[in-house]
Amino acid sequence: MSIGLLSLLVFSPLLGIIVLAFMQKTNEKAIKTVGFLATLVPLLLSFIAYSKFDFNNKSIQLAEKVDWISFNLSGDFPFVVNYELGLTGLSLVLILLTTVVATLAAVASIYIKSEWKGFFMLFLLLELGMLGVFAAQNTVLFFIFFEITLIPTFFLVGKWGYEERVRAAYNFLLYNGFGSAILLIVFALLFAKTGTANIEELKTIMAADQNALSTIGITPEFKMGILIALLVAFGVKLPIFPLHTWMLRVHAQAPIATVMIHSGILLKIGAYGLITFGFNLFPAEFERLAVLIAVLGVINLLYGAFLALIQKDFKMVLAYSSISHMGVVLIGLGAMNVEGVQGAIFQVISHGLISALLFFIVGIMYERTGTTTIDALGGLAKVMPLASGFFLAGAMASLGLPGMSGFVSEFMAFLGLFKSMPVVAAVGCLGIILTAAYLLRAVLNITFGPTSTRFTGVKDISSVEYLPVVVLLAFIILIGVYPNVLTSAIAVTIETITVGIGG
Repeated sequence: MSIGLLSLLVFSPLLGIIVLAFMQKTNEKAIKTVGFLATLVPLLLSFIAYSKFDFNNKSIQLAEKVDWISFNLSGDFPFVVNYELGLTGLSLVLILLTTVVATLAAVASIYIKSEWKGFFMLFLLLELGMLGVFAAQNTVLFFIFFEITLIPTFFLVGKWGYEERVRAAYNFLLYNGFGSAILLIVFALLFAKTGTANIEELKTIMAADQNALSTIGITPEFKMGILIALLVAFGVKLPIFPLHTWMLRVHAQAPIATVMIHSGILLKIGAYGLITFGFNLFPAEFERLAVLIAVLGVINLLYGAFLALIQKDFKMVLAYSSISHMGVVLIGLGAMNVEGVQGAIFQVISHGLISALLFFIVGIMYERTGTTTIDALGGLAKVMPLASGFFLAGAMASLGLPGMSGFVSEFMAFLGLFKSMPVVAAVGCLGIILTAAYLLRAVLNITFGPTSTRFTGVKDISSVEYLPVVVLLAFIILIGVYPNVLTSAIAVTIETITVGIGG
């Protein structure tokens, strides 16, 4: 069989893994070079996929379908699962986000102190899993790739993290394993009822007349139960309060390269799953839960912002900030209109870029000073003016400054919610004020004030560190100034999704 572009893209990190497997583990420079170069292959292929994508086409593009698993469990129930990959506008932009952030996170591997060979092999396996999640066009493949992301993340946190890394890794595994178990049950039930794992076929079946669905055992109660289960399964990943505590430890304890991937990409799998399997397959049931989802979004937004405001460690500020910003995604989806869904998707991309930028800058500061405690980092603007300037720019993007991606996403999400639930939206606006408060507090305390004598002679941002900072900030500004660069890619996806709710 011929190998398609998407298969090459998804499995391209294997090339780096194979090369690394034959390298001497003591050759640090060569391993880091190969590890970085291996991320450029999927990056290049993702841009080729972007160039071949027709944004006016509503069908799945660059599709690949190959017979894979086929046997009879019983005489009247054939088990057939195909190898199916394909792209929608949403999955395309998430694959682009994945390859960009992965390449820039590979640069942050300069801070890894030991066992670089194992680190990069796991790092590339994680990238493979993430690419597969966004390219998979059936539930079986999606679940396999979803599980692949868990294994390397566990080891990357538990082996190369900070003081409490082992506890953070096991918390990650426990919570995400729970979510995976629920997801497996959901997919198994859907396959048992419908006989298909293909996402588009599932969407067509679920859109059929209820009388026809009842003949195969799909009742309104069944559909609602499946949607609630999906909300819990992907709510762990997003995360939704109160399923969030594992994420705080991972953000605080994971090495910088890993936390860039985790905050920038892995959390977004939760949002992607809610849109693809929740919103897309069960629009009527999703609409019945819209108020609950919007309220959960406001709770995430306010809870994360309140606790970020009182944190003394800036990593924890960013961790709670991620919870808060994922609330904007729920707010947009709960709005159940074009503006809200567009804002939710914009927030997924925007937060991926902004969180990766801020965590990388925090990593720079930690490598220079040995601390991320806010009070201990006073006056860094005097010794690290460039890093402090980029830090300020990242914070402004996160609090939603006009001209940056954060403003577009929050504006659209709240616009959608004000149209459908103005009271809930008004309460949620308090989160925007709190976001400005906790970010400006952190920026002022870290960059200004008296400088500690032990920071005298600390070097500013280096030439290697410019690449992630400049590239991420450029994308943040590009989306903020010219949002159509993203709107054109996801317009057909949004139209397809909102048709299901009469949008």
